[in-house]
Amino acid sequence: MAKTYSTVTPSEAVKVIKSGDHIHISSVSAAPQCLIQAMCERGKNREFCNVYIHHLHTEGPAPYASEEFAGVFRHDAFFVGKNVRKAVQSGYADYIPVNLVDTQKLYRDKVLPCDVVMIQVTPPDEHGFVSMGTSVDATLAAVENAHTVIAVVNPNVPRSFGDSVIPMSMIDIFVEDDTPIHEAPIAEPDQVQDAIGRHVAELIADGACLQMGIGAIPNAVLKHLENHKNLGIHTEMFSDGVLPLIEKGVINGANKVLNRSRVVSTFAMGTKKLYDFIDNNASVRIMDVGYTNDPRIIAQQTKMTAINSALEIDITGQICAESIGTKFFSGIGGQLDFVTGAALSKGGMNIMAMPSATNKGESKIVNTLKEGAIGGAPRSMIHWIVTEYGAIYVYGKSLQERAKLLISIAHPNHQEELEKAAFERYGSHFVYIEKS
Repeated sequence: MAKTYSTVTPSEAVKVIKSGDHIHISSVSAAPQCLIQAMCERGKNREFCNVYIHHLHTEGPAPYASEEFAGVFRHDAFFVGKNVRKAVQSGYADYIPVNLVDTQKLYRDKVLPCDVVMIQVTPPDEHGFVSMGTSVDATLAAVENAHTVIAVVNPNVPRSFGDSVIPMSMIDIFVEDDTPIHEAPIAEPDQVQDAIGRHVAELIADGACLQMGIGAIPNAVLKHLENHKNLGIHTEMFSDGVLPLIEKGVINGANKVLNRSRVVSTFAMGTKKLYDFIDNNASVRIMDVGYTNDPRIIAQQTKMTAINSALEIDITGQICAESIGTKFFSGIGGQLDFVTGAALSKGGMNIMAMPSATNKGESKIVNTLKEGAIGGAPRSMIHWIVTEYGAIYVYGKSLQERAKLLISIAHPNHQEELEKAAFERYGSHFVYIEKS
C-alpha cells in the first residue's frame, strides 16, 4: 500500500519563500509550473524582494525572468534556455557560467545556498519512495541541501530509476497536480540537417558509446545509424530519437564498460511516448549530473563518441557554442565535460556538427569569431568537424591545414572570402586546395 501524505495548495506551499531566499527549480520538463505561477503571484503583490532563482534549462513559461519582476526576482541560472534568452540578453536576467558537471557542486560545496527547492515527483510507492522522473541533474544536490523541499506529486511523471529515486522523508511540503508534463515535439531534419546526420553517422563505429543532444541534427544522426551494431548511450540528455534504435536492438549497450545494457542520462525531454518508455523501465537510469558528466566516468567507456554543435568555428578550429558575439545564446552546458571524457576514452572521438551557414545565409565558418564571442571546447581536443558539405579530420593538423580543410566544408558562397582571409593571415605560403 502506498504511503500517505498531507497536501497543501501551490499558493500555500510558496508562502515559505521570503526576501533574499535562493530558490532552485527542477529542470526541463520537470519544472513545476503550478509552483512557478504561485510564486510569481506572490511576486506581483510584492510580498518579497531579491529572491534568487537558480535552474538549468527549463521548459514552459519563466515569468520570473521578465522586466516586470525587477527587484523581486534575481534570475541567476546555470544555462540560458530559450524561455529566458531575451531576458538575459536584455539584462533583466543573469547567468552563472559553470560546467554542467559542476552545477551540483555549487550546492554540495556551499558555493550557493539553497533555501527552497521546487520539484515534481511520482506518487509514492508502497515503501515510501518517489521518483523525480525525467530530471536529476543538479536538483538532487539542491534537495539534499535545501532548507525546504516542495514537491508536486504528479501521476504524469514517469517513474524512472537511478539517482532519481528519493525517500518521502526528504520532502517537507507536498502539493498535488495532474497537469501533463511538458512535451517537446520531434524535430524533423531538413535537407541540410539530414546531410549532416549522414556524414556524422559514417564516422561512428559499431560498439561506440554515444553522447548527443536533442534536436534535428541529433535526430538526423540517429536516423542514419540503423545499420550499426551494439551502440550504447551515456549522455546528459536524450529524446525520442533513440527509441527506434532501441526497439531494433541497434542501441543495446552490450559493449558498455559501465552500466552495461542501460541508457544513462541526467535528464530527458520529448513526447509522451518517451516518458512512457522511461516509466518503470530498469534499462534507463537517470543519474546525478556529477556522475553522468564526470570526464573520469565518461572516459571509462570505450569508443566514447561525443557529438556536439557550435554557433561558429574560426579557420583555426576555435569553437564558439555559447554566445553570438557578446549576446549569450546558451551556456557552457556539458560540452567540455564530454569533449574531455571522449578525448580520454580508448578509441574515443569528438565530433562538432553544424550547418555551414545560418538561416540568414551568414557563414558559420569564419576567419575570426565575432567580437566578444565566448570560446568553447578546446580546438586541440576536436577530431572531426562536419557540415552538410562533408566531414574533415582536424586532430593533429597545423593551422594552415585546418584552414584549408575548414574552407572546403564551408558554404560555397563564402569559400572565396575565407580563402582571401586565410591568405592575408598566412601569406603567400597558404595555397587553397580542395579537400581530398
